[in-house]
Amino acid sequence: MTSRKTILFSEIEELIKGLNTETISSERKTVLQPLIDFIQKKVRENLEIRINFICTHNSRRSHLSQVWAQTMANYFNIKNVSCYSGGTESTALFPMVAKTLQNSGFQIKKISEEKNPIYSIKYANNEHPIIGFSKKLNDNFNPKSEFVAVMTCSEADGGCPFITGAEKRIPITFDDPKAFDNTPQQAEKYNERSVQIATEMLYVFSQINS
Repeated sequence: MTSRKTILFSEIEELIKGLNTETISSERKTVLQPLIDFIQKKVRENLEIRINFICTHNSRRSHLSQVWAQTMANYFNIKNVSCYSGGTESTALFPMVAKTLQNSGFQIKKISEEKNPIYSIKYANNEHPIIGFSKKLNDNFNPKSEFVAVMTCSEADGGCPFITGAEKRIPITFDDPKAFDNTPQQAEKYNERSVQIATEMLYVFSQINS
């Protein structure tokens, strides 16, 4: 029986339709290719696909990557994909990240109010929400083996040459929007980074032959 394609929230669908993968340079596509190859191999072998996006503080880029990758996997109806995120240390999911995702059409609900709050992040009515909070990369919430570690910041990439349990380690780094915190450009720059990550995850999953 053919599984049905996930119906994303309409605002997210419209945003995705407006993304242009032609804006990705050939050099950047080369950076993305190992992740495409990893996913394609798992799809071909009908295996679980676990992707852990790792940054230093697990507060910005790794969360945006996790959310957009999970969303794009469902957009292209690629099954058995579970996306995670972690850091070399835990801090908190930065509120501007949640606001940026909310402005993109995600339903965001804060389900705890502690120092490191927990967010429910929904992209479709009938799919489990993504649970967003800051955690170390080896937290029990994350897989212990049979996953790919995607390094989303150069600091974590340089500081973690080996990720315990990872089948593969792939650097796909992004500029940190934190540089624009508390400036008039903050919202614009967070959205710019979110759109870049969304576009690149759109490209990655569009290349998968399922």
